[in-house]
Amino acid sequence: MIPAMPSSGYRGLSLWHDTIDDIEPRPSLITDLEVDVAIVGAGYTGLWTAYHLVTADPSIRVAVIEKEVAGYGASGRNGGWCSALFPASLRRMASERGRDAAVRMQHLLHDTVADVGRIADAEGIDCHFDQGGYLSVARNPAQLERVRDEVAEHREWGFGEEDHRLLDAHEVTAVAGVSEALGGSFTPHCAAIHPARLVRGLAEAVERRGVVIHERTAAVDVRSHRVVTAHGTVRADHVVLATEGYTPTVAGRRRAIAPIYSLMTATEPLSDDLWAQIGLENRTTFADNRHLTIYGQRTRDGRIAFGGRGAPYHYASKVSPIYDRDDRVHAALRRILVELFPVLDGVTFTHAWGGNLGVPRDWFPSVRHDRHTGLAFAGGYVGDGVATSALAGRTLAAMIRGDDPDDLASLPWAGRTSRDWEPEPLRWLGVNAVTALMTSADWSERRSGRPSRAASAFWAALGQ
Repeated sequence: MIPAMPSSGYRGLSLWHDTIDDIEPRPSLITDLEVDVAIVGAGYTGLWTAYHLVTADPSIRVAVIEKEVAGYGASGRNGGWCSALFPASLRRMASERGRDAAVRMQHLLHDTVADVGRIADAEGIDCHFDQGGYLSVARNPAQLERVRDEVAEHREWGFGEEDHRLLDAHEVTAVAGVSEALGGSFTPHCAAIHPARLVRGLAEAVERRGVVIHERTAAVDVRSHRVVTAHGTVRADHVVLATEGYTPTVAGRRRAIAPIYSLMTATEPLSDDLWAQIGLENRTTFADNRHLTIYGQRTRDGRIAFGGRGAPYHYASKVSPIYDRDDRVHAALRRILVELFPVLDGVTFTHAWGGNLGVPRDWFPSVRHDRHTGLAFAGGYVGDGVATSALAGRTLAAMIRGDDPDDLASLPWAGRTSRDWEPEPLRWLGVNAVTALMTSADWSERRSGRPSRAASAFWAALGQ
């Protein structure tokens, strides 16, 4: 039985919101304000940008404008994977700035995973950070072929066993008792976290350093050097748009990012007997290698939080709380989780939720800052945004300060812009066709064991 979302408050947004203290919104903006940097969006990207700005220079005046509350969106609702995964392949990254830049970017993402845990610890943020790595399981021959190819590709780019390791079936089941496992791969560069604890803790950390956060304050117009709200205008030398899947709700940006919904479910806390059969002792995050993404983790309080794609894209990039739940998709997620771990048959699922993530037209995240207009943007993480946003915030802060000793502005995602999505109805047809294609490809591969040519052609067209 899945409890209904409460009519008020924020607890019902997700398991994560349901397991933190009650949220009391910060004061809204009620007058004009002048600062050095105005940030729109109090999620990971906006808060990491603020964090790196004020830790580098405590004199910088920063204000964050948030339509709801810090962590209302994807930063508070996601699967809790702080991973070095990046939606664009090394080959695609290299096409932007060359091989060395692509390899450096991947190494920085590896380092960022641990950095998130280190900073959380230093700031007293108990986000349940456990770096138990990521297990990708192959449950049919097509998936096994992809896993082998992925590990081999990382070898070609200079990454060794310490970064990506091929596993046989016995090695997989020693980590997690996944049914029908033929093999898999393991990378240590992933931690399981409680995402709402991290984002709420970041908000408190930047406030301690003088950053002002105005919640329940909608930005009705975002442009060079100013953010206009219903009750005041924020004027700033630099304006950062950190709205990810909510970017289409900002005036003039409807086609910049497609908001795609990803849904999640969670079990009740499981018994020790069940965990003895499931494994995941180190809170290793897990998925199988299907095309239509799934993702899971063992929570600190002994549940499995499990999610995946499959919800429809909504016409005209519409974003609404009514899309956070989809009975068909949530039922499918529960079924898939029981398929992975048959010992879960009959357990109670206590939570069902969802939210949107941001997908650029070419599936390649961007970080950019225009020194002439003062406008900055970071996002388009395609669901891989927990660690990625931390690196993005660090990069944006360096760009804004004009002080970049680590040369982050030379990374493959820096300074680039993805082209806009097609106008409707082409966007609606295209995005939902991709979901249908991936669903069909997974069905075909389970049935035949052979890789889907159609799915392979799609990824090749994206340069992946």
